[in-house]
Amino acid sequence: MTVRKVPKRSPRNNNFQINNLMKPSRFIILLATLCLQCGVAGAADPAKVRLFVLSGQSNMSYLNPDDAFTPTVKAAYPNDEVIVVRYAGSGTPISQWWKDPKSGQGGGLYDVLMAQVKKALGGKTPDTVAFVWMQGERDAKGGMSGSYSNALHGLIQRVRDDLKHPDLAVVIGRLSDHLKGTKHWDAVRAIQEQVATEDPRGAWVDTDDLNGGNNDLHCTKEGFLELGRRFAKKSVELLAKPAARPSKP
Repeated sequence: MTVRKVPKRSPRNNNFQINNLMKPSRFIILLATLCLQCGVAGAADPAKVRLFVLSGQSNMSYLNPDDAFTPTVKAAYPNDEVIVVRYAGSGTPISQWWKDPKSGQGGGLYDVLMAQVKKALGGKTPDTVAFVWMQGERDAKGGMSGSYSNALHGLIQRVRDDLKHPDLAVVIGRLSDHLKGTKHWDAVRAIQEQVATEDPRGAWVDTDDLNGGNNDLHCTKEGFLELGRRFAKKSVELLAKPAARPSKP
């Protein structure tokens, strides 16, 4: 009777096979890593709420944000929620927007504006806020440039305080050249430039070329479209700047 011997397997080979069976696929590991990274990135960068508040008098009243302003800011923030609130009153001086703390007068239109902002937010807290101001014709024509600087500073500060955003961006539409060369008109233009330039989160936009060949008080149809684009681009530019550090005591 012939007995056949079965060859013995090398223990080393057995260990190699077992280890390979127990080792996960590199593809699965890579896929799991990518999924984890995507999840972490998504959690670290959620959509933001971007609030834009547009206010002032007639040239702001006739500006339709949906024509150029809103599309421009939405294009800049495609993954965020953009909220645009516009409330303006034709022929209104700044005293109807800013309440003088000494006399307690004025500011009635401001209260309406803030009520509309609160309604539009619907309880949401904005991550960024830009305040766009196009006003001054009434004050310039009425010879009220002497109080304009104090009122404009006060209005901006109140918006910052009420919306709890000290880093609020401020964009001011400087008066056009409609009555350039007259005392109070030039004074208001200069004040608007100065306030916007001195504010670390401020800027002003030129409107001299937006009121047509007749140098009208109001912008032309195309002028309003361009004004909306300029306001939007400047707002986005300011919001991209790092917030100024608070001054040390």
